[in-house]
Amino acid sequence: MDPVLAVTVETKAAAVLGFTGVVAPLIGLGLKRLTGGWDSYGGGAFAILNEPQRRGGGAPAPVDPAIQAAEVRQMLAAKAARQEERGEPVLDVEAESARLLAAAAEEVPAAHDEELRAEVRQLVVARNERRARAGMEPLDVEAETARQMADLGG
Repeated sequence: MDPVLAVTVETKAAAVLGFTGVVAPLIGLGLKRLTGGWDSYGGGAFAILNEPQRRGGGAPAPVDPAIQAAEVRQMLAAKAARQEERGEPVLDVEAESARLLAAAAEEVPAAHDEELRAEVRQLVVARNERRARAGMEPLDVEAETARQMADLGG
């Protein structure tokens, strides 16, 4: 009988155990080293993790007032249509949109502005302390506070 065909159960078991106990872990370690392991999964060209981050984190871009007014009127018209379907008193779209747009156009109260300025100033002072510990030149606190308030739109 041919020796290749005459494999015993013990030999088969030893081959399976040898593969699962030695060869499979070595293949796994090699693949981890080659591909970077779990850190690389989900990181392709279309991955969410590769989206560019917005720099500065400042105020969002200003909205065109005409577009804002049109969108407010559109939402109020839809609300009025739903109220009419339910048999409720219908909302005056023009009056409500004028009220909402006027409320949005009001300036931020001075107290809020001063609270924000004080908080930004505290952050600048803390940044200066970190810069001093790192051996860097400190920033002008008032100028940096004014610059950051301008970035915030305040």
